[in-house]
Amino acid sequence: MPRLSLTLAMVLVLSGCASAPAQIATSLAAPAPANAAKPPVALQYLYGSAEAAIAVRATNARIADYGLARIKQRPTDSVILAAVATMDAPRFEPCGNKPFAAVFDADETLIWNLGPMRWFAQQGVAFDPKIWDQWEKTGAGKAFAMPGTVEMIGKLRAAGITVIANTNRSATNVKGSEDTLRAAGLGDFKHGETLFLMGDDATGSSKDMRRATIAAKYCVIILAGDQLGDFSQQFNLRDLPAATRTALANGPTVAALWDKGWFLFPNPVYGPWEKLGWDDTFPSDKNWEPK
Repeated sequence: MPRLSLTLAMVLVLSGCASAPAQIATSLAAPAPANAAKPPVALQYLYGSAEAAIAVRATNARIADYGLARIKQRPTDSVILAAVATMDAPRFEPCGNKPFAAVFDADETLIWNLGPMRWFAQQGVAFDPKIWDQWEKTGAGKAFAMPGTVEMIGKLRAAGITVIANTNRSATNVKGSEDTLRAAGLGDFKHGETLFLMGDDATGSSKDMRRATIAAKYCVIILAGDQLGDFSQQFNLRDLPAATRTALANGPTVAALWDKGWFLFPNPVYGPWEKLGWDDTFPSDKNWEPK
């Protein structure tokens, strides 16, 4: 069983399972009071720190290295779970002779959404889906390609690996998302071909059907995201206990995929982990008090 990466270990503590701010954020890393002297700590870390930039760049370098090595083989299966598969009885979509592809979430995976995240924090307000909708439509040029992303995508494309974005941005705002990715220096993404959005099917924020659509055409050798739902909707089951979810993410089958086809980016800014309680975060048998 391969060792979990530092990125995974950090994100299992800090991050959650859904896939886009428009779907899961009810707060923004404890929004600061309006006109606060500094942004919330999570925003300082993810968007401003050298530590986060190093972790993200390292993940992108691993993705590129893995992709270039993997295409020298002909995998039997992709890294996308088959529709009837479970974590206990995994099966994967077959590759056959399909061309290779790498599938990425967009927000906080390919791009950092600097524009709206600063606005929310400076205003001291919780996430607002109406504001996010405006961002999807008009944010081109105000999002930033994450460290190492441009180089990583360039290497994959040069090797003949199709780069696809599967995001929970809205299909009604397709032009804005295409423009945002292009303006961030990531090249062209075309809706229905290399860009898949929420609303493309009837399953809402679940990405499983979109992943199946992609896997029908491609041998997907890389899945990457900042939330566990970017890999399987099984991590997003309603009322799934935190301990069970963590166990799923660390089970033998899944653990063998981290950094070997599945790649997770750090995101301490938003996620369903916001609902975790004291005993979810700090196991009660580890309590300690000074005397």
